[in-house]
Amino acid sequence: MRAQRAQIGYAAALLALLAVPWVMGPYAVATVSKILVFAVLAMSVNLLTGVTGLPTLGQSAYFGVGAYAGALTAIHLTDLGPVQVVVAVLAGAAAALLTGPVAVRARGVPFLMITLAIGEIAYSAAGRLDSVTRGTDGLSGIPPVVAAPGLAPTVNEGLVFYYVLAVFLLIYGAIALLLRSPFGLTLRGLRDNEARLKAVGYHSTGHALTAYVIAGAVAGAAGSLWASAQRFVAPGDLGFEVAALALLAVIVGGVGSMWGACLGAAIVIIARDYIGGNLDGHGPLLLGALFVIAVYLLPRGISGGLRQWRRPARGQEASA
Repeated sequence: MRAQRAQIGYAAALLALLAVPWVMGPYAVATVSKILVFAVLAMSVNLLTGVTGLPTLGQSAYFGVGAYAGALTAIHLTDLGPVQVVVAVLAGAAAALLTGPVAVRARGVPFLMITLAIGEIAYSAAGRLDSVTRGTDGLSGIPPVVAAPGLAPTVNEGLVFYYVLAVFLLIYGAIALLLRSPFGLTLRGLRDNEARLKAVGYHSTGHALTAYVIAGAVAGAAGSLWASAQRFVAPGDLGFEVAALALLAVIVGGVGSMWGACLGAAIVIIARDYIGGNLDGHGPLLLGALFVIAVYLLPRGISGGLRQWRRPARGQEASA
């Protein structure tokens, strides 16, 4: 019964997303595209924070690496979207593999601080490498993405949305398969009891590094989608605000839940860009209040709150 309800929920969400370009205006469609991109970034954060137990503030670094890699590929090599995504995934994974060995040796707050430092280093590098990134002016002139060979460039917001949605669904499905695999169960074991995992012969640092690299690859894919949707990349895309908002999305949606991370991403983007934009620039204040409310009223996030609400209901049904 629970599986059927989940399938119905996923089907309803997919139908609602497919209808977006038909029932919304161009600005709203562009906002939903931004939500999907941010949801992919939130899933990469959740893979580390919620599944592996490694709270991170550094995924914006790999998001930015993927964005610049995808944008430069579009400008200098090809406007094919799948090629840009693959290049961005490889770039994000390579950057994570380069920096990960330093980070995954730590746990808890030290890990959080190391990832924060990685994000700040990437942000500073993006602003200084003028010959590659055009510095603080940002990388503009990104051509419209071509979703598949033989198709025309996607300049219509609705078509861009469908391209972003297709990549989002592929990544969501891949992560779902990963989490159901033995490797995904091992990551949960690393989160719940690393000492016991070591005692039975698992190399916890190696598994943590693998998860870190996969999360970097997912963040890189999100960066490529961002470059395709916005057609502009700047050092601010690697900044602390992006990393903090991604972590906030995971906390609000529910740590450990991928659909919760996606829902949290939607809430954060709507609160910042839509509701906050109508509050005379008080979006950050609204996000701060949202974080406090989430921590006190829903310490396990929306998905955790729903699970907690279902348990007493099932208990009452059983007693009846």
